[in-house]
Amino acid sequence: MATGKPRARRSSNPAGPRLEKSPEGDVTSPLGKKTVWFLSGNVNKFREAKSILAPFGIRVRHLDRAKVEVQDTRLENIARFALKEALGAGRKPILVEDSGLFIEALGGFPGPYSSFVYATIGLKGILDLLRKEQHRQAYFQSTIAFRSPSVEPRVFTGRVSGRIARRALGTSGFGYDPIFIPSGSEKTFGQTELSFKNVNSHRARAFRRFARWFATSSSNTVRKSDGKRALK
Repeated sequence: MATGKPRARRSSNPAGPRLEKSPEGDVTSPLGKKTVWFLSGNVNKFREAKSILAPFGIRVRHLDRAKVEVQDTRLENIARFALKEALGAGRKPILVEDSGLFIEALGGFPGPYSSFVYATIGLKGILDLLRKEQHRQAYFQSTIAFRSPSVEPRVFTGRVSGRIARRALGTSGFGYDPIFIPSGSEKTFGQTELSFKNVNSHRARAFRRFARWFATSSSNTVRKSDGKRALK
């Protein structure tokens, strides 16, 4: 989520964990699973990403650094910019994500400024803006940008529609979860289990789209490598 001028925060582990390389140069985990690195200063996002991608056989490692953010009205542009800046982290398959809450009655606010708005006026401030508003439709959007040494940048987006609750409910999740009720539910994300959110959230949809593409892309890479070896 954009917060104004480009900026970055330092992590306690700037070098990041060590990687293991397969003979072909693909990054793999000790168990042979494909490994991607999620650059984020938000440990809650990392935990969700790790849980969502696990069933696809994709291992997620955490690059604990805040991404560099640029002010823009489109999450796709923010994610692409952050990915470009993140490539200095080394030759790793890297994921970055930007997300936002878009409230129709507020003209899409806070949208790409969701992180800054949450940090300044919080849930109470959003609810105060909607105090007399009957039209409470909103949607969450998550946009992921990915790049590896052998793959050009790719962007994947997930969205979930819903409405804003009259008051904050529940203690699960993080951010705006206690005030967002997804369509088809009577509970906020803050009132549900993580297993529910990891199936129905904007982030879940974006990461599943990435996972399906990544599985196909990885298979194609392996087949091409096998073909080259067979010709030798």
